[in-house]
Parts: sequence; structure tokens; C-alpha cells
Amino acid sequence: MMARTKPQAIRRRIVACLLVAGLIGSSTFSGSAAPDEPTWLLPSLRDAHDRFTNPIGELLRGGIRVRLPFLLGRREGAPPSESSGTAHFKAALAGSPTVTWIGHATMLVEMDGVRFLTDPMWSKRASPLSWIGPARHVAPGLDFDDLPPINFVLISHNHFDHLDLPTLTRLAERDANTRFLVPLGNGELLRDHGISRVTELDWIEIHCLPSQHWSKRSLTDTNKVLWSSWAVIGKERRFYFAGDTGYFSGFSEIGKALGPFDLAAVPIGAYEPTELMRLTHMNPEEAYQAALDVRAETAVAMHFGTFDLADEPLDEPPKRFLKAAAEMDGPEASAPAPWVLSIGEMRRF
Repeated sequence: MMARTKPQAIRRRIVACLLVAGLIGSSTFSGSAAPDEPTWLLPSLRDAHDRFTNPIGELLRGGIRVRLPFLLGRREGAPPSESSGTAHFKAALAGSPTVTWIGHATMLVEMDGVRFLTDPMWSKRASPLSWIGPARHVAPGLDFDDLPPINFVLISHNHFDHLDLPTLTRLAERDANTRFLVPLGNGELLRDHGISRVTELDWIEIHCLPSQHWSKRSLTDTNKVLWSSWAVIGKERRFYFAGDTGYFSGFSEIGKALGPFDLAAVPIGAYEPTELMRLTHMNPEEAYQAALDVRAETAVAMHFGTFDLADEPLDEPPKRFLKAAAEMDGPEASAPAPWVLSIGEMRRF
């Protein structure tokens, strides 16, 4: 067989980069937005093609002049560093309620006698391919084998940095009693991979809540399955997981309907370039405002520093998040306490 020429190899690599970046968060949507201030706390909406949509309409993500440089500029990431989170966790696991940041959007939460994970991700790459795509810059804050028993898992949407099938399969195999809660349409993917204890929920059912985002895992399945945020309400604690989302008026609706929350996990990274990201990801200032909107006592930052998914420096989001909290106007008692955890760090809430 004739060897592949160098130009062919370069073209193949570029196509693969575009594919991977497109699957993890670079929408090519176009269209105009719906009127401001829609109502969010209703069942999810579908368009004329039976695909899920946000109440504000299609999400504009910039033209080719924005997307192409962004996709070609993505770096594969440095090898993960070692983490001391496991030892910290073992020493601190004393009781409820606690939150431990594993990395990216993965939180281990213990409250009201149950333990659960948000968007569990232990893989080395956020990609459908093992050889290309965003790689971890830091190792998970807790070794998978050191996880305590998990009662249930929350999945916000199907992008590869949030719905990681290898991790979900391992969780299902280690404990047949673990329940997996997913937005509508995502159950089939898990069942196809041998995960049977799956519950699919629509927005507002059992606090599967709206977020302003989208879904995609292949070239043809855009928005065929739903995305969400989540609220876990216990007798003693209330926890909100924002998932992956742009800033939207639904945060205030959620706060009025289900708040106040003891802890809200809000995404603070993947916001540059603004023209591409602003409707589907929050910047740190918006993330802090979202925590204020849902009436959170404490806001814990996530979705930063683990994968290189955008153009901002990896160390910028937490600095801006803490600065936004310090500059918040209004009564001090109403402003959420900002938490920026180290990978593997646990805190009580």
C-alpha cells in the first residue's frame, strides 16, 4: 500500500481536530434569538424538526472567521500532573455535607445521607478519539478506585467533557445499585453501553432543570437529546448543579421556585472568544451572578483548569471569579461566598 503523503496526513489531522472540537462544544448554529425574558420553568421545547431548543431560540456562535481560528488553535494539552487529592479525601471523609472537586464539572457531593457525582469524568481526553482532543492538564483529584459508594450520578448533557462513557461504564460495573439520572433522550446511549439503571427526566420533573446550552456527539445528532441543570433537595441541604450553560434569565426563576440553595456549583471557564462562546458558556462574572440569582449561600467554581477548551488562560477564570465576588454591590448577607477549590479538595457546606 502506498504510504500516506505528508499533505494528506496534515489534512487528515486538521479534519480530525475540527471533528473533535465540533463535538465538544463548537456549534455552527445560526438564526435570530427569540424575545428577551422567556419563561424557562416549563417542559422542554422542540423545533419543527423535533430537536430540542432553548426558549430564546437558536444560539448564535459566530461565523467561520471566528470558529476556524478557534478550532485550529486548540492545543492537545499537557500530560496530567500528579494530584494529592486522594489522601486529602480519605482524611476528610467524616460525614455530611461535603463537596469535593474532582476536576472540570465533576463534583463528589455528600448530603442528607447520600453521595452523588456530577458529570463524572476520569478519562485522559475529552474526546471520542483516544489519540487527539483536549487532554487533562491535571489528574483527577481522587483516584477512581478510591471512590466511596455512589448512590446516583447526575449528567447535564452529552458533550464528551461531561458525558464520559468509559467512566460511566466503570461506575455501573463497580456498583449495580448506582442510579444514573440524565436529561431526555440520553438514556439510549447509556443503555447501549450496558448501563441499565438509567432514569430520563424532562425539565422541571424531580428538579431536572433548564440550562442554556445544546447537545451533540456526532455530525448528525445536534440537539436530538436534551441538556439540563439539576437541583438536589434534601431535608437539611439544597444543592444546585448548573451543568454547562450560558447566562440566562432562568437562574432567577430557579432561585424563586427552589431556592435558597446552600451550595451552587457554577461553570466559570470556556468563555473566549466571546462571539463564539457567550450564549453557551458563562464568564466568571456571569457565573457569580448566576449563583446570586439562584439564591445560593455559597458558590463553588467548576469547569475550568482541567481541559484547554477555549482561548482564555487556564489560570484566569478563578481570579476573575474571586474578583467579581469581592466587587459585588449590595447587602453583604445576600452575596454568595465564593469557593475556588484545589483539585481533590473537600469542604463542608
